[in-house]
Amino acid sequence: MLEQSEIELFRATVRKFLEREVAPHYERWEREGMIPRELWNRFGEHGLLCVDVPAEYGGAGADFRLSAVVVEEIARMGFGGLASAVSVHSDIVAPYILHLGSEAQKQRWLPRLVSGEAVGAIGMTEPGAGSDLQGMKTRAERDGDGYVINGQKTFITNGYHCDLLILAAKTDPTAGARGVTLFTVDTALPGFSRGRRLEKIGQHASDTAELFFQDLRVDAGQVLGGEGQGFAHLMNELPRERLILSVGAVAAAEGALERTVAYVRERQAFGQPLAQFQNTRFRLAELKAQVEVNWAYIRQCIERYDRGELTTTEASIAKLSATELQFKVADECLQLHGGYGYMREYQVSRDFVDARVQRIYGGANEIMKELIARSMLGR
Repeated sequence: MLEQSEIELFRATVRKFLEREVAPHYERWEREGMIPRELWNRFGEHGLLCVDVPAEYGGAGADFRLSAVVVEEIARMGFGGLASAVSVHSDIVAPYILHLGSEAQKQRWLPRLVSGEAVGAIGMTEPGAGSDLQGMKTRAERDGDGYVINGQKTFITNGYHCDLLILAAKTDPTAGARGVTLFTVDTALPGFSRGRRLEKIGQHASDTAELFFQDLRVDAGQVLGGEGQGFAHLMNELPRERLILSVGAVAAAEGALERTVAYVRERQAFGQPLAQFQNTRFRLAELKAQVEVNWAYIRQCIERYDRGELTTTEASIAKLSATELQFKVADECLQLHGGYGYMREYQVSRDFVDARVQRIYGGANEIMKELIARSMLGR
């Protein structure tokens, strides 16, 4: 178990890296619509990707807390698109390979994910099936000793850069949830193609793409976790995904709040700083209290995850509460900036648009409410 001093030393390393490698360029990347491919290699060189992957596969073998620190610091500095990209790579794709992969799959992909040589993405969402994973139409039909895949995915984070795609496809369309299988897809294979980079209202630096599969052939060794087991594996891995989203959400809220505190101390209205008005002080106090309460619950969830005890309900509570809070904080902080908050030159405007998607991806918050309600009331 890491000491707190070790965690804080690692946090300082992450901050220095972001200040040097990301902060001077992030506005340009937002305008260009994606981070440069070489940044992944820079992250890998500094040991900031997939840090809880065991040493035998190139990682640091640390616990989840260090992986959470990476996303936390990226989000706190207001780099929402980058936080999404890194969390998908390190906290979704890598754990799928580590927990479900064959030894051959682990040896092939984990060292490359750790180094940044390969970028990871996960292909679940389809044009006609968002949170309804059982409604996916991408097919993987058995053909000799392999499978032929046809279909498409959309809203795929890291879709433009990805070298490895964890793909969910139907191997038995008549079997419902039991007909879903996961595959490790090398995107260099014939039959894989990328569509347009999708234009979003926020998180512009996170490349989000459409992906297409036309007679894409994979061998049986690329099945991840067993045929027909995909839906169960997705459900088992979702708690970590929702937990890391929660970490990023509260950290982003905290960062926006800190920047707004600095702003209201300097901004004058009616002959005095905004910080002197009771409305300002009370709003900030309320937001601070809610951020701290959410941090307390998320830290508890992180401890439970490290012990293998985090439940779907607990992760859903964390995701629901943290992402709703992030949007509220961004909205309130923008309001305290007045007209300047609506101007792109102020970071709070990006905080606001970046926050909106948090309530949608990783399972829409309406799904979180249903999952929580089921734990209380049953179906």
